[in-house]
Amino acid sequence: MNSNVQIQPAVTPAWPMLRTLGGIAMFSGLLVALVYQFTLPIIAENQRVLTERAVFQVLPGAVSKRDFVIADTGELRLAGEGVSGAPVYAGYDDFAQLKGLAITGSAPGYAGPVTVMYAYDPSCQCIVRSKVLNSTETPGFGDKLDTDPVFLKNFEALDARLNAEGSALANEIVTVKHGTKSEPWQIDAITGATISSKAMGRAANAAAQRAVPAIQRAIQQDPARLSQPH
Repeated sequence: MNSNVQIQPAVTPAWPMLRTLGGIAMFSGLLVALVYQFTLPIIAENQRVLTERAVFQVLPGAVSKRDFVIADTGELRLAGEGVSGAPVYAGYDDFAQLKGLAITGSAPGYAGPVTVMYAYDPSCQCIVRSKVLNSTETPGFGDKLDTDPVFLKNFEALDARLNAEGSALANEIVTVKHGTKSEPWQIDAITGATISSKAMGRAANAAAQRAVPAIQRAIQQDPARLSQPH
């Protein structure tokens, strides 16, 4: 018997192996799709609840809301009218009186985007409250955007008046170095958290520049549009 004869290992046929792997991949993809379809309405409902909670937080006294969007034409339209755009939430009290409007803006911060909801009062044309919706800023500094009482005073009457044409803000909302605020459209930064503070200013400016012209135009052209149906 020849001891030099080598026994070749059995070769697994390629096609059955590929067929098995393909079946596993298809099954895995189907599971992912099913899980996505199952969780999508749950995620949407959770987002709706969180948004509603934020709206009522920045608009104290509001007990109901109507959802609007800013169409590509710059017109304020009811959500669900077949148009999409930046959201605007109108809040109403028990007597169906408008308490204000909630608008959102986002800007890059120190560690990522900062998304904020602001309360806009059309009577004074100013932002009167803020609520951070999403932030990855450094703990101990970034959380001051929502808790520092001195910083939050910036948003009690932050000027968001329009220019004479009604096309944009008369003055851009900007963040300035702590202790140097001299104008009602300026935000006094938090010491040690300048980048995060500037993100709040840029987010406020972006939100107001986009939403305020549409809101004021709607009030002038069709005041009933923002009324709460009885």
